[in-house]
Order: sequence, then structure tokens, then C-alpha cells
Amino acid sequence: MDRFDWNSTYEGLHSGFSGGVTRGEKRPVIGITGNYGDHACSLAEGYYMSVLTAGAIPMIIPPFEETDSLGDLLDQVDGIVLSGGGDINPLYLGEEPVPQLHGINQVRDRQELLLARMAYNRQIPMLGICRGIQVMMAALGGELHQDISGFQTIKHSQDLDRGRASHSVNIPADSLLHGIMQTDRLAVNSFHHQAVKTPAPGFRICAQSADGVIEAVESSEHKSIVGVQWHPECFLMAADPTMMPLFRWLRDEAAEFKKAKCLHDHILSLDSHCDTPMFFEQGIDFNRRDPKLLVDLHKMHEGRLDASIMVAYLKQEARDSQSLAAATSKADRILDEIEAMAARSPRMGEGADAIPMVGIARTPADLYQMKHRGQKAIMLGIENGYAIGSDISNVERFRRRGVVYMTLCHNGDNDICDSAKGNAEHGGVSEFGAKVIREMNRVGMMVDLSHASEKSFYDAIELSRQPIVCSHSSSRVLCDHPRNLTDDQMRRLAATGGVAQTTFYTGFLRTDGQASIIDAVQHLNHAVDIMGIDHVGIGTDFDGDGGVPGIASASEVVNFTRRLLRQRYSDTDIEKIWGGNFLRLMQQIQAASEI
Repeated sequence: MDRFDWNSTYEGLHSGFSGGVTRGEKRPVIGITGNYGDHACSLAEGYYMSVLTAGAIPMIIPPFEETDSLGDLLDQVDGIVLSGGGDINPLYLGEEPVPQLHGINQVRDRQELLLARMAYNRQIPMLGICRGIQVMMAALGGELHQDISGFQTIKHSQDLDRGRASHSVNIPADSLLHGIMQTDRLAVNSFHHQAVKTPAPGFRICAQSADGVIEAVESSEHKSIVGVQWHPECFLMAADPTMMPLFRWLRDEAAEFKKAKCLHDHILSLDSHCDTPMFFEQGIDFNRRDPKLLVDLHKMHEGRLDASIMVAYLKQEARDSQSLAAATSKADRILDEIEAMAARSPRMGEGADAIPMVGIARTPADLYQMKHRGQKAIMLGIENGYAIGSDISNVERFRRRGVVYMTLCHNGDNDICDSAKGNAEHGGVSEFGAKVIREMNRVGMMVDLSHASEKSFYDAIELSRQPIVCSHSSSRVLCDHPRNLTDDQMRRLAATGGVAQTTFYTGFLRTDGQASIIDAVQHLNHAVDIMGIDHVGIGTDFDGDGGVPGIASASEVVNFTRRLLRQRYSDTDIEKIWGGNFLRLMQQIQAASEI
């Protein structure tokens, strides 16, 4: 026997599986769910060879019942293939089994239904194959046919060689799948009798056979998820490259996701405005994945969001002395509740070294220290200067308890200034408002002009000795709403050193129809074009009115980073966008404080 040549074998592997990944970059890891039977995990060769040939690293995910480790496992992969196999137990879907049901596996069903949901929450790119498309739809709220033999008019369960096509499917021209496969009609193989009956919310049908059976679904929310009813890996094992675009698509999406995750590991991501405290009276639990909330501890982890400025929001009410005192009292109570919420967070570490998973930060330095320790951070803000009543000493008192910015008004004029939705009571900033702005400068509190009228905006810039911010405001040129900033306002803000944070409320992104992550990116791009990269950021308004498909909660923050990467923003640019600019200004203003 000839001596084994390690060097030539290694070189062959190195060149043979480059798959288009840039030399020097680590290839993405794609987890593939394994089949299960006779107390053993198995996986058809086609799955892992297709992933390898596409240029990614396959990792088999065996079926196991201990699900506490799934989160850690999913944090190690960049993409998922949900592989084919037996039927899904209809009991998990609230149905009784029909006689035509084939073999099921309870261990695999339970694990994969949970895995699909967790991967979806983490925004991990997914490709579901045959059983895999059914698992995705079942896990995410869709419906399945237990057996399609009763209404099919073509033969879906074939005896042909698995590498040969058995029928064709039609693909809509406006679908992601059409963009991947570059055709509106595709010959596929088919070996199934269960199928998707109704796609889950947030998904659309993107391929059907001649008899109407759903053959593929994809995300309708701009997410990297595709499920197909056929077996593309079998074509590839038969040396037919027709289906390779599916696996190359998954590789590319996984590579981009991997880069976004790595970037979030190294930068500090800050959302400059969220309204989670508005839900305190509804019995929410920030420490679990609460369905009422767009921001909670689990969603911050899933989306890789490090910090959020939570505001004590006050609706503009009457301005008599009793009402003003009540407003101040309410602001204090909300701030107390935010602090109590953080104090209740689980602890990490052992014994005396254990620290809470969530903490209150008062300075940018606090944020970076907490990021280093692995904690999530909350900063305190006030939305509506109504909170200080008529007592200007409240400005210093709120700053001393950690409030980093105050939005001067909300939807209605107050004693400080006119609102964008007010009656121009003062003709801009009032005399009292001028004193408030100077006091905010003195104590190191950021002046926030979101919600202010244009005249109030320009007055505040003239009055303030420090740059101002707009913590959650988008572009009026792209969406003509009085809450948004004109290009002239943006230019003036940038010229005076200020920062404008693009927000994700659909009504501030589009004047017609439902906005999406695409619109949010366009607003940010426009702000960069007008103001420059050093004067922009993100203030989501989550748990207020913010959140659009593609970036609908804190768990989807990483999706926005992926979009920024596609726009060719550099790592340094993205760091500035995700809070670097806002924190630079916060540091400047706090450093000038006289208290």
C-alpha cells in the first residue's frame, strides 16, 4: 500500500471546497438536523456533502430530549438545514392521527419543533427540506395536511430514483425563491404525503405543484428562511447541479449572519429610545420571553442588543399645579420601576462573584464595562419635559438619579416648548423652556428634540450650549410627517454637532401602506447622505409604536446590521450607527456637567 500523502490531500481539500468564500475568512457553520431510528442518529450523505460543496462547514445536530442545551448549540451555528424524515406527530398540532399517517419519532419531533422556533427567534438563516418545511410551519403557527392523497391529482410519492425529477412546480416571479433559482418553473422530486396546508404567519407560498400542493414557502418579512417540499440534496448526489443555488444561498446568508454576529460581539449596540415601561401595569416579566414586549432580556440576547434607553413616558395632560405635581410623581414612579425591574434580573456567576444579568448604566463608561462583563444595560430617559412640572430644580434631581436625556415635549404643547402636533402656543421655546435647556446643559443632561415643532427645534439649537439630539426621528423627505426632520433640520443638527436617531415606526417611515426594514434602511441612508456618518444612529421606539417587518423587536436587531453590511457600511460605520455617535455626544455633555 502506498504511503498516504497528507500534504497533497490537504491541498486538494483546501482548493476543492472554497465555495466562493473569501480566502482567510472562516467558513460559516451550518447545523443539519439528524434522523433517528434504532437508537442511533443517521444522516443521508447528500445533506452534508451539499453543504460542504457549497462552501460551508456541516455540523450534525443529533436528536436529544435534553433541550436546555439547545440555546448554547444554536449560538454556535450560522445556518440551519432541517432535514427530511418521518411524519410529524399530529398530537403536537392539536389533531388526532389519520389512518394514513406513517412512522413518527417523538424525540425528534419535540426537539426540532423547539429548535425551529428558537432558531427563528435568533434570526438564524434556515433551509427546510421536505419534513423540514413541515417542521418550520408547525413550529411557527402554520397548519399541515397529515395526508394529501385525498386531493392530489399528480403522484407525489414516487418510486423513481431520488436523483430524478418526478413533477414540476411553479414559482412566482416576485419571490425570493425565484431570485435564487432564476426560473418560474422547476422540475423537482417528491417523496411525501404530509404537506403544508397553511403557511405560518410571516410566510408566503413561493412554489406550488399543478394540483395546488404547497411545495415551497419563504419569509414574507425579509428574513433568510426558505422551505422546500422536495429533496434538493438528492439531485446533487446524482451529479445534477440544478439545486446547488439553494445551498449556495444558505451559505451566503449564513456567512453574512456570522459576520453580523461577530461584529456585535466587538461593538456596543445601543437603542436610544424604547417604551417598555408603558407595559409595567400589564404584569409583564422582563426576565422571560414575554409575548407582550418587544424588548425583554431574552429578545435582547437573541438580537444581540447590548443596551437600551428606556424612557418614563408621560402623556401630555393638564398643566395646573396639581396635574404638574402628579406628572413629576409619575415620572419618579416609572424610573423606580425600571430600576426594580433590573434588580429582579437573574444572576450569573457563582457565589459572591455573581452579578445581575441586567444593570442600570449612568454613563457610557458604565455601558462598556457592563458589555465586558456580559451584562445587558438599561439607561434612563424621560419622554416629555412635562415631568419636571414648573420646578426647574427637578432637572438636576432627575439627572442625579441617572436620567441621561429628556425629550422636551410630546404630542402637545407644554410649559417648555411647542410640539410638532401642538398649537404653537409659545411660538417655539418658552422663556421657562430656555431656562430648562440651560439647566440641562449645566447638569449634563442631553436635550432631545424629537416631537418638537420646527420653531422649537431651531430655538433649542440657538439656546443650547451643547449639541442636541433627536432620539427617535426619521426623514420628512421620505415620509411627510410633522414628527420627522426636514433636510434643513438635519443639516443644522449636524453642523452644530448633534445626532439624529432613525426610528422604526411605520407611520414615520411611509405615508402609505406597511413599512418594513427596507424603508428603515432607506431613512438611515438618507440621514447619512444629508448629515454624514458621524451624526446618525438608531432609536427604535420599540414598545411604543416602533417595529416593522424585518426588525419588529429587539430579537431582530441583528437583521438591521446585516442590511447595513449589504449597504457596504464599514465595521467602524456600523459601530457609529449602533450607538457610537450617540454615546460620544453623551460623553461630551456629561463631561461638561457642573454637578
